Amino acid sequence: MEKLQLDINIPVRSFDVDVTLGLGPGVFALAGPSGAGKSTILRAIAGLTRPQSGRITLGETVWFDCSTRTNLEPQERSAGFVFQDYALFPHLTVAQNVAFGADKSVTELLCRFKIESLADVKPAFLSGGEKQRVALARALACSPRVLLMDEPLAALDMYTRESVRIELAKLLREIALPTVLVSHDFEDAAVLADQVGILSNGRIIQVGSPAELVADPQTAFVASFTGNNLVHGEVVRVVDDMTEVLLENNDRILVKGIGSGKLGVVIPPWKVSLGGGRATNQLNNELEVTVVSVVPQGNHLRIVTDLLAIEILIEDASCVDLASGSKILVSFDPEVARFVSLVEL
Repeated sequence: MEKLQLDINIPVRSFDVDVTLGLGPGVFALAGPSGAGKSTILRAIAGLTRPQSGRITLGETVWFDCSTRTNLEPQERSAGFVFQDYALFPHLTVAQNVAFGADKSVTELLCRFKIESLADVKPAFLSGGEKQRVALARALACSPRVLLMDEPLAALDMYTRESVRIELAKLLREIALPTVLVSHDFEDAAVLADQVGILSNGRIIQVGSPAELVADPQTAFVASFTGNNLVHGEVVRVVDDMTEVLLENNDRILVKGIGSGKLGVVIPPWKVSLGGGRATNQLNNELEVTVVSVVPQGNHLRIVTDLLAIEILIEDASCVDLASGSKILVSFDPEVARFVSLVEL
């Protein structure tokens, strides 16, 4: 399958979007906070934004090349685009929306996305999940070679989001097109994409599978963005392969490994336990923290405290007072913590 290659520079406000990527089959997500440049990259691929310099190609076809002044129009780029708000034509029915620009059977697409019963319905009467299916069917109706999706779940309410996310992940794998999507939510990107590029201020600072990014963040920003705890501190002393760190709140913790100076410590919330514990090396970090909030997540609880977030099974919290403002003891093994530089790459 053809490879999408881009090496582009686009000045925006206070920074330049400067990205080099080579994308093959599968789903690739650009993930980062609002204003990081995600949608700008997507629009450049689609031909809706012109880079200041660089080159975009799909296989042997040049879509954009500043040096030769090549700049194909959006309709010439074989890219299907699903917009954040779906951009369905309100005066057209579902079937008419899908048929707009189609070069294949509309009936087949309606059946494929299980929206044939909605063929004569107009967008105002569709749910968020139904609108997404229609927008996806319309994007595929022109037989694109690349699929682009801008915040595909942002328009959905929280109740609908989880079920649609799983459904969309399945559909994208069935479609099997090179797909680039952008999201400000790492959890969305992790479910939908095979590979994720974390974007900050117009630059991709780390690329990997969702599991790799969570397990081995290379910067403080990536650590925080992927849902890890990040605490700041300064090294007090190093004994053998264990480093003692003084945190900003004056607590002290041990971290397996050698650190120096001021640094960040990454602690996965699912590796933190309620109460004291016994670590594999007979050492353990025990901290008293204050509960800020408790959020149920399926059969888990996410407990946010004034220092760390903790994710545990509901059954493991049955004997602990988790009311807001309560003091609780938490613990974690020095071996689950790791150092990360506070200087972004």
